[in-house]
Amino acid sequence: MFHVLVAEDNINTRKLMETVLRRNGYEVFCAQDGAQALQVMEEKHIDIILLDIMMPNMDGYDFTRELRDAGVETPILMITAKQLPSDKHKGFLLGTDDYMTKPVDIEEMLLRIRALLRRAQIINERKLHIGEVTLEYDTLTVARGEERHTLPQKEFYLLYKLLSYPDKIFTRIQLMDEIWGMESESTDTTVNVHINRLRRRFEHYPEFELVAVRGLGYKAVKKV
Repeated sequence: MFHVLVAEDNINTRKLMETVLRRNGYEVFCAQDGAQALQVMEEKHIDIILLDIMMPNMDGYDFTRELRDAGVETPILMITAKQLPSDKHKGFLLGTDDYMTKPVDIEEMLLRIRALLRRAQIINERKLHIGEVTLEYDTLTVARGEERHTLPQKEFYLLYKLLSYPDKIFTRIQLMDEIWGMESESTDTTVNVHINRLRRRFEHYPEFELVAVRGLGYKAVKKV
């Protein structure tokens, strides 16, 4: 079960989020401001943080800055009434992973939480082995024997994602949301282009194949 920290000073909003998250299978911890949220972080394992910006004592910006300065990389989803582009830019520069404005679409919030948790899971695992092939997340490399490829970032993330879940079909939209981000202006045809590049690059590898599933999307097939 994933542990979610909700840092929100409005009691009604906080209770609503807590209820929705618990109904969707998350363990929820709550804080009324950034200072209280830091205390929760010291006492509990937290997988993702839902963070308001305008809070007393310590606001969301200061909380994010303190967390990132301490080297804590827990995913943060800022959920706030601050809608100016400059507010969003400041959030991302300080280290938030995603940003939503109020009033919040609950279904979209849940989708963004799942995407951030999947992305964090991939990052935490760091390495993937398929037969003689090794994917190294930190260096964006794919190695097989003496052969070594350093891939463009998105290509590597796409390959790593598909090979992490062999035989699971991902739609183009799912892959776009997770790897390019929900705010990306790229189209889902971008996925096709990257898949084709990966196929050409690794067509001589017997360990795996990237397969198009007509009308649905793509999957990786492990052959070892």
